[in-house]
Amino acid sequence: MTAIHKHFGAVAANDNVNLTVSVGTVHGIVGENGAGKSTLMSILYGFYQADSGQIEVFGQKADIRNADDAIAHGIGMVHQHFMLVDTLTALENVMLGAEPHWRLQRADAQVRSKLGVLMQSTGLQVSLDSLVADLPVGDRQRLEILKALYRGAKILILDEPTAVLTPQETTQLFGVLKRLREQGTTLILITHKLKEVMALCDTVTVMRAGQVVEEVAIAEATIEGLAQAMVGRKVNMGRSLDAVAAVGEVLLQAEHLSVTDGLGVQRLKDVSLTLRAGEMVGVAGVSGNGQSELMDVLTGLLTPDQGQMQLLGSSFEAPHWLDPSQARVLGLAHVPEDRHARALVMAFAAWESAVLGYDDQPDYAAHGWMNHSHMRQATADMMERFDVRPRDTELLSSKFSGGNQQKLVLARELGRAPKVLLVGQPTRGVDIGAIEFIYTQLRALRQAGCAVLVVSSELDEILALADRVLVMNQGRVAGELPIADCTEAALGLLMTGGNA
Repeated sequence: MTAIHKHFGAVAANDNVNLTVSVGTVHGIVGENGAGKSTLMSILYGFYQADSGQIEVFGQKADIRNADDAIAHGIGMVHQHFMLVDTLTALENVMLGAEPHWRLQRADAQVRSKLGVLMQSTGLQVSLDSLVADLPVGDRQRLEILKALYRGAKILILDEPTAVLTPQETTQLFGVLKRLREQGTTLILITHKLKEVMALCDTVTVMRAGQVVEEVAIAEATIEGLAQAMVGRKVNMGRSLDAVAAVGEVLLQAEHLSVTDGLGVQRLKDVSLTLRAGEMVGVAGVSGNGQSELMDVLTGLLTPDQGQMQLLGSSFEAPHWLDPSQARVLGLAHVPEDRHARALVMAFAAWESAVLGYDDQPDYAAHGWMNHSHMRQATADMMERFDVRPRDTELLSSKFSGGNQQKLVLARELGRAPKVLLVGQPTRGVDIGAIEFIYTQLRALRQAGCAVLVVSSELDEILALADRVLVMNQGRVAGELPIADCTEAALGLLMTGGNA
């Protein structure tokens, strides 16, 4: 890609960008949200057309006007949010729009045969007759890769491929990608996770503010150097060296929590925990081991089958449980794991999302009437304090990048100085500069005497933030360690059911 320019209004998303990717390599593209990497790849895949510039694929000039043109040139793309139809089977999703015969029964047999060969050669095993809605996240991603390879992709673009994967699924994916590279497939990896870049890529390009600021062979790169190139300054992602506030009184104590889902599966099994003022507690574990249910119970979104909880002077016992609106009044704030489904209304303007759950507070409403001008001004103040970009209170929530959506949610929940804060996956899909900012805000809240619970599937994140760590496995607390005794090996052992 040579001298690529792309503007959206006055904003230069790509400013004279040059990118060369060698055949049969894994090429990483990193940068903060808004750096221009997704725009550049969208141009390569035909979603956007460059204002100027040239693309060559395998030495030949390529005029890519849409995704069909990209596919014809051997380019495939796996998006961060999968492009699959939940109500169709895996096989039907691969066939959709690429049926080899008008008789679907014959097409089914041909596609099934070709996919069998592909799955055997690549290791991408998927149950072809299962509905996509019933497939785990890792299988959906494998299906997306299979779909691209079935259409003849020789160049595969992966946008944040591990954002929603467990550590085990990430390891499996990396094995597949390495095998594809050995077979001659060229891979372009867009990611925020620099450890993954170092582990998988041959070359990495760093973008900032729409421009390429560095391209380096991975053998000559360091995580610290890449982070500095991305942000334009030195970044500290490790543990804070600030003095930790003295741990104070118990603000939340939950005992013997158990939850059984509608299918009769016990998701929480006799879980107990304590949160104290001035302490940050991490919850580690492979996704799906009860962490989500624990968060839902502690925030009042789910009533346990049994258990008790004391929260900020109030007591609750199943089935007479805490209500989420009551939790806010008591001083508990919640940043959900899934910001799209639970923290924002994507069709709302930023100012509307920024007051969700607090719209009946005295500074926002009086005598049943909401004061929209006060809400807009409060949102503008939040955006300034939490560096939400762009500073546009009227912009739809869906139009912000993932990192800025997360900062908007954090601004809403942290802005009222809660006494207890429960945070799920605080930096999922967030760039390195925003991660540093979020860590700083969480530490400041702890220093102010708040009790903070952080649930994260990223062990690096737990080790950087927590004072004490609980590890969950199969719905139970498998172990509890002070941070001084925590290592990735010790936590990983507990996560898989062993003893630290």
